Amino acid sequence: MQEISYLPLNGESKRILIVDDVPENIEILQDILQESHFKISTANNGLQALEQVKSDQPDLILLDAIMPHMSGFEVARKLKNHAHTRLIPVIMITALGGKDDRLKGLEAGVDDFITKPFDIFELLARINNLLRLRAYINELENAEQVIFSLARAVEAKDKYTEGHCGRLSFLAEQLGKSLGMGEQDLLILKRGGWLHDIGKIAISDSILLKPGPLTKREFDIIKTHPQEGERICAPLKSLKPVLPVIRYHHERYNGTGYPEGLAGEDIPIHARIIGIVDCYDSLTTKRPYREALSSEVARDIMKKETEEGLWDPHLMDHFLTLLSKKKNRIIKQLFP
Repeated sequence: MQEISYLPLNGESKRILIVDDVPENIEILQDILQESHFKISTANNGLQALEQVKSDQPDLILLDAIMPHMSGFEVARKLKNHAHTRLIPVIMITALGGKDDRLKGLEAGVDDFITKPFDIFELLARINNLLRLRAYINELENAEQVIFSLARAVEAKDKYTEGHCGRLSFLAEQLGKSLGMGEQDLLILKRGGWLHDIGKIAISDSILLKPGPLTKREFDIIKTHPQEGERICAPLKSLKPVLPVIRYHHERYNGTGYPEGLAGEDIPIHARIIGIVDCYDSLTTKRPYREALSSEVARDIMKKETEEGLWDPHLMDHFLTLLSKKKNRIIKQLFP
């Protein structure tokens, strides 16, 4: 039988949190793992486990199912419902072997089960498999961060667009909420706000930062940034839902936009939303060729443009209502 290696992945020791209310069980797991180059931390109950996760940021959690005050199922549910901890692999170690118990664990978000008494080699193999998967996810997250850093670099080129992507991301999400959109749609809007103009990194600064009017040729080059942005983000599968926002945020409801001249509801709704908030931010921000317009003037312009067919009237009604409420302090600060 071939020997299984449990050396650290990527050359560094991985952090494992053991959660069990029985000290003897913790000691057994520590004895098993101590020869496998893992960094071990422990917790004796669910509440302590949640605090340990905050401080230690473990790469994997071994979690007992039955504990007083807060069960392992509840701990798993809390971890998996939080954006910062949902990707941490959780192996539930339990004497419960029934189908209903496993189903309960799966519903709570548990990634794997080990039933007591367990085989040591099986436990180590499952730990390593989940840690390897976690390492792949970390690589994808790092790649995403590079993409978002590129987007911020584009914004930083021009002092007149400072904070533009953050404002779009925030206000697009607010508009999505007012429309009753779900969590996944809101995430697309948030990411779309940050990434919509990333393709401008491929545009020469002499054109992008030109203080005067653009020539037709220069504007044709500017109009390539949606396709360039889509090309930059396309290799990451996690950004696939955002690609239509990047490609189509300059389309107009009457078909006069670019790059494809889509019209009406053929334009993805997320792109229509980003287009509206992008226009409002552009109007209310100082530019090299004009001062920032007041919110009232910007809204009047956008109402007229909606009558002319540029914007989705249903979305524009929601957007103007959102602005007119002025109840949100952050909106007041971002868009006076």
